[in-house]
Amino acid sequence: MHIELVIAKLVTVGLGLLITYQAYKGYRTYGSEPMRYVAIGFLFISIGSVIEGILFDVFDLSIFLAGTIQTAIVAIGMLVILYSLYGEIPQQGNEGDGT
Repeated sequence: MHIELVIAKLVTVGLGLLITYQAYKGYRTYGSEPMRYVAIGFLFISIGSVIEGILFDVFDLSIFLAGTIQTAIVAIGMLVILYSLYGEIPQQGNEGDGT
């Protein structure tokens, strides 16, 4: 195993989890539904960034199957983030004020 690759993967996961935490904190602080979906999306992307190696090395799956699973997890994360940008999420606090 290449230590440089492991370090790079750990940095990537760490950054992804930090973004996840900040987005979730934004959701909790301001009640912003899109931020909750951003947090969920980045969580999937963060997990997806390392799952291929884990599935290949630890669970002895083929590199093709491990890569397919990794790609699917990352794609789900991106779809969730895309939903946060374009989805029909009800707005709070604007009812009846004419805006």
